[in-house]
Amino acid sequence: MAKLKDSLKIIEKRKDSSPHYRELLDIFGDILILREEYRQKMKQNIFRIDDKLISKKLSGGLPLVDFAAGELDLREPKEYFLALLKIAEEINPEAAREAMRDLVDGKLNYEAMVRESFEYLQGDESDQDDEAFDLIGFFVEESLRPALEKIARQYARRISKSGWEEGYCPVCGKEPKIGELREEEGKRFLFCSQCGLEWHFRRIKCPFCGNEEQKTLSYFTVEEDERYRVDVCERCKRYIKIVDFRNSREEANLDIEDIATIHLDMLANEEGYN
Repeated sequence: MAKLKDSLKIIEKRKDSSPHYRELLDIFGDILILREEYRQKMKQNIFRIDDKLISKKLSGGLPLVDFAAGELDLREPKEYFLALLKIAEEINPEAAREAMRDLVDGKLNYEAMVRESFEYLQGDESDQDDEAFDLIGFFVEESLRPALEKIARQYARRISKSGWEEGYCPVCGKEPKIGELREEEGKRFLFCSQCGLEWHFRRIKCPFCGNEEQKTLSYFTVEEDERYRVDVCERCKRYIKIVDFRNSREEANLDIEDIATIHLDMLANEEGYN
């Protein structure tokens, strides 16, 4: 998980190489600064993990965080969410002001939105409506990132040794949107944008439906830059973006690369993948 100053440097590089994403990258830089601020301020462990159950959960394909287990103290994430709404004003002032009014009036309940986010995280994301970007929903999920990232950092080594073979995150259950190839043999690692964890996953296997039939698994690249590719599955028609920086000295920051490769999402959608 990259340090803030390194992430901001990468954002500046991507703004030069992908100027059409400049505004989005600027906004994401503001989010990263705010995320670090609230990570440093965070005093409590919101999500409690029972160490005795970790091995059983991982071997059984269950994420470590059980969002349905018990009440959560959401005061710190809510404070972060309210700060994020100020950034939302730069993107969609009307949506941000409406959300603030509804929070004050009680029409919008942060805790209820978090519960809905939990159901989304550990549900089938392929059924979600992708036609409109839910800005407020995005910030609800982002408000949980520092707390979930803490869990990911704490248990990353144990997860790595567990032999986790699922295509969804072993910490929070979210499906990946992007991954990277690493090491000389090109091992594939998937990335969770909800908690920041990366985990190893077989290259000849679809993360979403488990398809291992090589003739129905393929990828495409964009001519201008073959460091980026899209792995696709003909069986479930899902896709995942993959970054390959092995021939450069760069270290991939997949939070940032996910934004700088939105054109690949558009291409995949145009080809009938979701």
